Amino acid sequence: MELSKSAGSIKHSAIRRMFNKAMQYDHVISFTLGEPDFTASPNVVEAGCEAIREGKTKYSANAGIVPLREAVAASLKRDMDMEYDPATEISITTGGMGALFLTLKSLVNPGDEVIICEPYWTNYVQQVQMCDGVPVFVVCREDNDFMLDLKDLENAVTDKTKVLIINSPSNPTGSVLDEATLSGIAEIAKAHDLVVISDEVYKTIVYDGLKYKSISQFPGMKERTVVVNSFSKGYAMTGWRVGYAAGPDWIIDCVTKLQEDVAACAAMPCQYAALEALTGSQEFNHYMVEKYAERRKVMVEKLNEIPGVSCKAPKGTFYAFANIKELGLGSQDFADKLLEEKQVVVVPGTAFGEGGEGYIRLSYATDMKNIVEGLKLIGEFATELMNSK
Repeated sequence: MELSKSAGSIKHSAIRRMFNKAMQYDHVISFTLGEPDFTASPNVVEAGCEAIREGKTKYSANAGIVPLREAVAASLKRDMDMEYDPATEISITTGGMGALFLTLKSLVNPGDEVIICEPYWTNYVQQVQMCDGVPVFVVCREDNDFMLDLKDLENAVTDKTKVLIINSPSNPTGSVLDEATLSGIAEIAKAHDLVVISDEVYKTIVYDGLKYKSISQFPGMKERTVVVNSFSKGYAMTGWRVGYAAGPDWIIDCVTKLQEDVAACAAMPCQYAALEALTGSQEFNHYMVEKYAERRKVMVEKLNEIPGVSCKAPKGTFYAFANIKELGLGSQDFADKLLEEKQVVVVPGTAFGEGGEGYIRLSYATDMKNIVEGLKLIGEFATELMNSK
């Protein structure tokens, strides 16, 4: 008896490896998990509790409750001036991860190639492999602000390419694809008849007055783009597990059909909480982004003060992707030794693909005290490394 080859090929992420390794220490400053340190706003919490009290705890339609689908459609119209039919073009899923997996499962046949921008969120590769697809990587480089290079993308496309996954704002780099790059990606997708999965779970967490734009807004792209989003990051609802896929009806119909056999539906009380998140006051969301901006400023400034370390200010998300190449240690060795010697845990850049070698990711979804204390210890560690050369 043995596991399936597909299941056997899946590995735990290096993020979880570092998180689990840190648990052996009594006092650790952690910059690992991409989870807001805030809890959902009181009105959202109350909406979920009220749904439970009112007995809204049954199965919903596989695509989710109608009011939430309508609210998602209204938000896409408000934010992007895009029309989506809540009856046929939106499906509520168990988190953004559910939306991503069900979309891939709807599209990918064994041997189909899926292009992924590297450094990448680790689950992309695992989910493609779970669908028996072949991940193909296009490296995004720091000297190009971790922007996708259109020539590299064009060169990666073959007759087996079916899907392109883009993530903007990006986990782990914090980069945001600019309009020129999005336009170029759109032209390549149309020329090669590709479906684009646009992971937009961080789109509300951007800085310096940046206005977010989705690739689905470009001419000819709505009909070949699936927008994946979640309430986890922007609304601090990670444990509520509500997300959605919005896209062409022929894909969304399949996403909903597959959800019937995987999770049936997202939990109904959580859907009502998500409804309140979209339709209620957005003040708490603005407050969170203001706090992230304050933390970003401190983190980037202090990282750039550390000998042998440099870091560009992320344009979105709550991650700093710091360059440690001058320190002479590989990313994994750096992360391991930092934890062992200073009890500070970061994620090695190699957790996000080979293109992440020479970098570490630090989440600033933690309080300012941890940021200041943790970066002081990283500074001590880096200075010791430089002095030992």
